Amino acid sequence: MMARIRLIGIWWLCCVGMSVSAHAEDQTVRVFVFAGQSNMVGSDSKAGDVKRFPPFVGCEEAQPKVRFSYCLGREDKKRSKGWVDLQPVDGVVGPELSFARRLSEKIEAPIAIIKIAAGGTHLGGDWNPDDPQGFQMYPLALEHIRQSLADFERRGIDYRIEGFMWHQGENDMFNEEYMQDYGKNLANFLKSWRRDLELPELRFYVGELCTKTIWGMDLRPRMHAISLGQKSVTGSDELADYVPTSHVGVEIGNPVGLHYHYGTLGQLEHGYNYAEAYLKTIGVVEHVQRSLKKWPLDKGSTVKLLVMAGHRNMEGERAFVQQLRQLKPLLVEDNHGVPFKYSVGGDFRQSQGWEPLGLVGYYDTFGPELSFADTLQKEGVENFAIAKFTHSGSQLIDWTPEGSMAKTRNLYPRFVEFIRESIQELEAKGHEVELEAIVYHVGENEMSMPLYRKQVPEWLKQLVEQTRRDLRHPELRWIVSQQPPTDHESVNEIDVTAGLEALAQSDEFLEHVQVFDLPEQEKRLVIDSAGILHLGTRMADAVVSDE
Repeated sequence: MMARIRLIGIWWLCCVGMSVSAHAEDQTVRVFVFAGQSNMVGSDSKAGDVKRFPPFVGCEEAQPKVRFSYCLGREDKKRSKGWVDLQPVDGVVGPELSFARRLSEKIEAPIAIIKIAAGGTHLGGDWNPDDPQGFQMYPLALEHIRQSLADFERRGIDYRIEGFMWHQGENDMFNEEYMQDYGKNLANFLKSWRRDLELPELRFYVGELCTKTIWGMDLRPRMHAISLGQKSVTGSDELADYVPTSHVGVEIGNPVGLHYHYGTLGQLEHGYNYAEAYLKTIGVVEHVQRSLKKWPLDKGSTVKLLVMAGHRNMEGERAFVQQLRQLKPLLVEDNHGVPFKYSVGGDFRQSQGWEPLGLVGYYDTFGPELSFADTLQKEGVENFAIAKFTHSGSQLIDWTPEGSMAKTRNLYPRFVEFIRESIQELEAKGHEVELEAIVYHVGENEMSMPLYRKQVPEWLKQLVEQTRRDLRHPELRWIVSQQPPTDHESVNEIDVTAGLEALAQSDEFLEHVQVFDLPEQEKRLVIDSAGILHLGTRMADAVVSDE
């Protein structure tokens, strides 16, 4: 009996100990450092615009449960002068806002953010730990971090630094030495922070430079060189993660629509990416099971496979589920009658086998596949499956067989393999597969840059002809939709619409669908929720009309 009491006592003490430990863990402030240049500052974003993006409404408001210490800018620095509630600084939206909100939804521990960022700064110079130059960002950041943490210590607040979020590199590509040495300099940067903060296990999250911006197009070799440096470090350092960002939204500028910065929507998505990357490292991962209730296609039947492909509007960059509920509420529900396979954002999110057609956008967004399938079913089309392959941060050159000198951005091999896999998986289920058509929405960004716009018809021709060869389907139908191209004097002398029409006239198996009847749009290049629904319907009409 006494032995049993002693065992119960030990068990009780262990439980109490675990409870106290867990409570202490929940009270320890998790500190995150955000640092970099303009796309870390939040340049060209506006707190007043957050309400335009339903998934992020409320991020513009102060978050009193999240501590915030900052030093932003170059000559005219904005400083918090101690810890304040997390909120936009000077009306600007930084990635820390959506990052903190996402973390607060997933972990109980208090959160604190220290942010030091300034536009136009170099890793090779300003942020150089050994020989800081220019605005001397490294010593400035080190001093600011130490002062912020010292305040916690004076107040007896337990804390630990959980991660260092870094987004920088655009400016280094303009200096040949900095560009070539970016990987070496970044490795030294990480090593120096771990040494100076006395945190040998400090984890870093390195944000990809966005390929959807102007620089991602006209300076792609230089951007590529920086990305190789980033990947070399994150690939060899087990405590450094590469955070993809090329699929996030980018500010729509004037006069042609291209821009250098993420802007409001992109910053909010940028922060969400960092949050998801951190949550993954601590094992907090959402497993959304999207299984078909039962296989919907008749056993042994012939299946029509429709492949949807393209860029930002095929993904649905600015089409939000919250608006879909108002426009077409029935489309919010999974459609278990249509098998759906996808790879979106350049493999950022992939299906687990065949899933029901439904909402798979990574930021509460949706694509034209919903209205596309709905229209096909209403027109009486049966026994079809949809496979969707997109990368909103790509340009048409990335889809060509040859690609560009930025080889890691080439999509063609993965695209063709994706189609082959889709066919093989359907055949393994006992179906005969007819590759009915590839439905492609031609690139948006390249319509705004003369050199790219001029090449669109030829690049598309190369893509179409090579897929037919590689898939051994010489009569493979291509349905190519096009939205109104950028209308500006700098590009209007290049009649890209006429070029695409001429291509369609020379190819009996290619249809050019001019979707110039979109609902009135707020921005250039990107299509909103109502427009994406309309786009999907027009694509479906083209499929049906040719049957």
